[in-house]
Amino acid sequence: MRSPHRAIAVVFVLHGAVAGSLATRIPWIQDRLDLSPGVLGLALLCPSAGAFVGMPTASRVAHRIGERRATRLLIAAWCAAVALPALAPAPAFLFGAMLLFGAAAGMSDVVMNAHAVSVERHLGRPIMSGLHGLWCVGSLVAGGAGILAAHAGLDARLHLGLVAAVLVAAGVPAGRGLLDVRPDPGAPAPRRFALPTRAVLAIGVVGFCAMFAEGASTDWTAVYLTEVAGAGPGLAAAGYTVFVACMAGTRLLGDRLVRRLGPVRVVRCAGVVAVIGGATVTASRAPWPAVGGFALLGVGVATVVPLVFTAAGSAGATPGEGVAGVATITYLSGLTAPAVTGWTAGALSYPAAFAMITCVVAVMTVSAGALAPRGGATARPPAEPAEHAGSALP
Repeated sequence: MRSPHRAIAVVFVLHGAVAGSLATRIPWIQDRLDLSPGVLGLALLCPSAGAFVGMPTASRVAHRIGERRATRLLIAAWCAAVALPALAPAPAFLFGAMLLFGAAAGMSDVVMNAHAVSVERHLGRPIMSGLHGLWCVGSLVAGGAGILAAHAGLDARLHLGLVAAVLVAAGVPAGRGLLDVRPDPGAPAPRRFALPTRAVLAIGVVGFCAMFAEGASTDWTAVYLTEVAGAGPGLAAAGYTVFVACMAGTRLLGDRLVRRLGPVRVVRCAGVVAVIGGATVTASRAPWPAVGGFALLGVGVATVVPLVFTAAGSAGATPGEGVAGVATITYLSGLTAPAVTGWTAGALSYPAAFAMITCVVAVMTVSAGALAPRGGATARPPAEPAEHAGSALP
């Protein structure tokens, strides 16, 4: 696998496949350990806690051993970690497994996005949106396989163990094709805990808003369609699928839009679409208009987080530091959005909660200027134009 674009694309697919695989087997783990909803909720918070601890140190790991080696090792650790929760014999062990799973998730997320920034610079064209679209594809395909395994009654220890082995093996050839990016001689090591700079914080605000709308919609689409729009169970589930599919499809096409319009105009236009979608959801009292609103929300927020990672990779002292700072902010947003949405819906109403989300994406729209390219990071001429020129796909 000689193309670094193809190699990093496989890494993103593998990362998404791990997330999609575990998500489908959480009910099996709950039944096996006889977990109450409260204990399961605590267990599901552990990956976020592990990620918060691991992410700020990821750029230092990449500095010490190089981006390629760090990406190879951490994506392998992330793929292997998917088997740990199913092997836990008791809740205390599950908490530990989920902490390790989250740390591997956060660190691999940071280094692969930082390496994607390096590949963008190498190619001289945007690729980040497409990579995040492939992450969605990997998650959806692996999730579908997990649903089949659960339906067949396959033991999750066997299922996730096989998934781990296959994904680790698939990552070996991809790792060989990654760029060998090393810090300049004499360059200082990144800080052990990379707190966001002012520039990265401004970029993070855009990412926070996009991830807030994405996280809230992911968890509350089906509930909103059921409780407010009067949809049946099938249509409510289909509404969530439409939202995710619109996100994935838009991300796969997003790099072409970025090349034509630039990141700031893309986010502003996307923000307008998201605001229209949120307003449509808020005003809808019938299923199909609400589904259309969620589709527009999915289209509107799809490209924003990938562009936030690209901008942060150029704004930080190193790509890893910038990505780590923004990743911490977006993880925080994804963690808090479902809860804040639920609290607002309980205190006021579901439409009021999505009116709040509409205001959040409006803030994202007016803050898009923070994503303006700095120093032409993605405008460098490609190092190997004969091999890569004109290719929009991995």
